[in-house]
Amino acid sequence: MQLVRRAVIDVGTNSVKLLVGEANGVKVIPCLELSLQTRLGRGFYPAHKLQAKAIAETAGAVMTFARTARDQGAVSTRVIATSAARDAVNAADLIAAIQKSSGLETEIISGEKEAQWAYRGIATDPRFAGKPLLVIEVGGGSTQVVFADAENQPVCHSFKLGSVRLLEKLSKDDPPPPGELAACRAHVRDFLNLHMRPAIADALKNYPNGTIQLVGSGGTASVLCSMRLGLTHFDREAIESVTLLRSELQRTMLRLWSQPLAERQKAPGLPPDRADVILTGIAIHEVLMDAFDFKTLRASTRGIRFAALLEN
Repeated sequence: MQLVRRAVIDVGTNSVKLLVGEANGVKVIPCLELSLQTRLGRGFYPAHKLQAKAIAETAGAVMTFARTARDQGAVSTRVIATSAARDAVNAADLIAAIQKSSGLETEIISGEKEAQWAYRGIATDPRFAGKPLLVIEVGGGSTQVVFADAENQPVCHSFKLGSVRLLEKLSKDDPPPPGELAACRAHVRDFLNLHMRPAIADALKNYPNGTIQLVGSGGTASVLCSMRLGLTHFDREAIESVTLLRSELQRTMLRLWSQPLAERQKAPGLPPDRADVILTGIAIHEVLMDAFDFKTLRASTRGIRFAALLEN
């Protein structure tokens, strides 16, 4: 099948991301990837109302990326929106703002579809073919979890647990006060036991401990690998080559939670605009690894945007 240059703009709870790639329904060759943090989910919880400033900044980012996609020769541009948009009582305001700024329609995808796409994007990497996987995509407003057996038959779930959603529950003290990490971890553990464990326990029990590979497809997992390597720029091959140990993740989490924001913003491999949300992102990963006894984490940079291009 002939490769066609297409683009997808992903409107998330934390950031807006662009992927321009050559796709043919089977594979994706990425050409350009960009991200702008607009924090659509700020001030969103618990009323579930998108704030006017966040809507305007998000629509502006979509407009910028739509122009970039055209300049890159994309024959089509697809706009997808995830957790904050699907939970918002005023999602129509966001859709209208994007339509007005860029002329593009916005597709709000379900949590189940987001989970399916997270897995389908990862499945384009032959390194994970034929292996039982637990895929975790921690977004700003939701976490998608997919179990795929050795025949790569996925079972998909989406949960209302995300890094921005959780960050909104924390105090505004900088650095976080003593005891807040423990409270955050306890909240995540309670959530996992109540919602996630019943959904995936039966699937996991059929595989001996250590035979399932945990793969993180969200931004946090990639950032943690970038931090491990001290990367100054995005490097897909380098990020996807890293295996993070749970013990290493725990040490990194303790260090980050003890630092003020200004110090975290200087950490090699950690984008300054993610220095706040990294606290909750790493906590979700670490608690999940501990709760289900995963000792290692791999990252994949081929998430929902890859899958969206395959279907574009």
